[in-house]
Amino acid sequence: MSPAELGFVHRFAPATRPGLPPLLLLHGTGGNEDDLMPLGERLLPGAAGLSPRGKVLEHGMPRFFRRLTEGVFDLEDLERRTQELADFVTGARTAYDLDAAPVAVGFSNGANVAAAMLLRRPGTLGGALLLRPMVPLVPDPLPALDGVPVQIHAGTADQIIRPELSEALADLLRKSGARVSFEWIHAGHNLTSDDLALGARFLAGLSVGARSA
Repeated sequence: MSPAELGFVHRFAPATRPGLPPLLLLHGTGGNEDDLMPLGERLLPGAAGLSPRGKVLEHGMPRFFRRLTEGVFDLEDLERRTQELADFVTGARTAYDLDAAPVAVGFSNGANVAAAMLLRRPGTLGGALLLRPMVPLVPDPLPALDGVPVQIHAGTADQIIRPELSEALADLLRKSGARVSFEWIHAGHNLTSDDLALGARFLAGLSVGARSA
């Protein structure tokens, strides 16, 4: 499969340092494929970066799946878009010759679709850094995530995602077998230097071979 056949508008930056996991960079509502590329480089300098643009438009703003109201998701659309994005990741690994499953770095809507991929398409991601997420869906049965490393950052003053919703996602992922760390960030629904420092430490601890699939 060639990059033109992957089905998503996206950007790709090849790795400049060996031994680092590729990053799948997933923007929030209103973002695009350019938004998180600089963040990825700051979090894990030299890692390959793959950044798709969400296909759903909400008042002209790209998202990865539809919602009915704020915090209420269209679960049918979420399921379809999650599978579609997971297929994109699988194809991109071939198109760009990525040896390891990427680690997702997602913010808000991007974090939620990354969590949905963990829960609905285990094996697609080698781990995830989820910034301001909530539970996107509850699969039955739960997947076997077998120690997949996940770090969640919740804002103590987040006006959009209540902190307990991020905690509920951590609990769900732990029940599914993921190795979850949880960080409280003294912030709202915005990223801070603490997100960068704690996220960089988490990603630096992951090796390419840890979750290749």
